Amino acid sequence: MGEGSTDSKIMLIGEGPGANEDRLGRPFVGRAGKLMDKIFEAVNLKREELYITNVIKCRPPGNRVPHQNEFEACVSILRAEIELIQPKVIVTLGSTATKYLIDPEESITNVRGK
Repeated sequence: MGEGSTDSKIMLIGEGPGANEDRLGRPFVGRAGKLMDKIFEAVNLKREELYITNVIKCRPPGNRVPHQNEFEACVSILRAEIELIQPKVIVTLGSTATKYLIDPEESITNVRGK
């Protein structure tokens, strides 16, 4: 599941857990998470002030891109998280989250910055 402030107005949604995240049961604690923490620090944000989660709640075999049926198995949890947090801003992190949450035909390159 996700972690962070349930009062946050910002929700970050990634693809799914990598090996470290799967092992620890926390989102974004691997290499990408360390970079994200440095970015937060640079803009005076604390990880605990945001809510961070993933589209897929468990690591796909071989760490491959999640399939549609895996998204469908997890989407009710993600919807419940969104309903609980009621963020004003949702930031998709990566192509998979963008495709599943915005438009399956869209590329992250085209929607970056919008």
